[in-house]
Amino acid sequence: MNALRTMLIALVAAFVASPALAGPGPAEVIQEVSTLMLEAINGRRDELEGDSQELRRIVDEILLPRFDLRYSGGLVMGKYWRKANDEQRDRFILALYHSLVRTYSSSLLDYRGDELDVLPVKDDLSEGKVVVETRVTLESGVITPVNYRMRRGKDGAWKAYDVIIEGISYVTNYRKQYSSEFRAKGIDAVIDELEAKDTMGEKATTASAEVPG
Repeated sequence: MNALRTMLIALVAAFVASPALAGPGPAEVIQEVSTLMLEAINGRRDELEGDSQELRRIVDEILLPRFDLRYSGGLVMGKYWRKANDEQRDRFILALYHSLVRTYSSSLLDYRGDELDVLPVKDDLSEGKVVVETRVTLESGVITPVNYRMRRGKDGAWKAYDVIIEGISYVTNYRKQYSSEFRAKGIDAVIDELEAKDTMGEKATTASAEVPG
């Protein structure tokens, strides 16, 4: 399993972590989502391998409502978030999400529950932001540290907004990439390119409706 596939497993484990309402703590919620994902793909791996649209629908159904898409997208855009208008923000967030799902969704089929070991949370939950540490066991037997940054929303639900694999942050990595692109091409041009790539493949079936608030 290469680094990108590890990242997808990490994204799934982290980004679908929060229930619709306040409930389990962040560590318990990540363990819970492991079960939810396994239930969705177990017994259907061969089918889903040949049906990318259905696989993306599953990802959308589990991932999109439970990931703090707007907060994470704002961090990725960095200073350009303030320069963008509401429409540009929404377009970028959804285009980036679609890009990630389109590129990495098939790696979900490699996910199995015994690969994820969730460690107890060390941070103070009352602060509203925590880092959940886990260990992912690769096919080679190598154990990779994967940490999730999570925040508690106004409704009390914990949602993930970043994943850190061996010290490399998803948010920081993409912020650096898109900062240079925004600077060189402009916000609209970058969004147009992301959206154009999305139209070349199958679009996620449920994520295109609206950006969660």
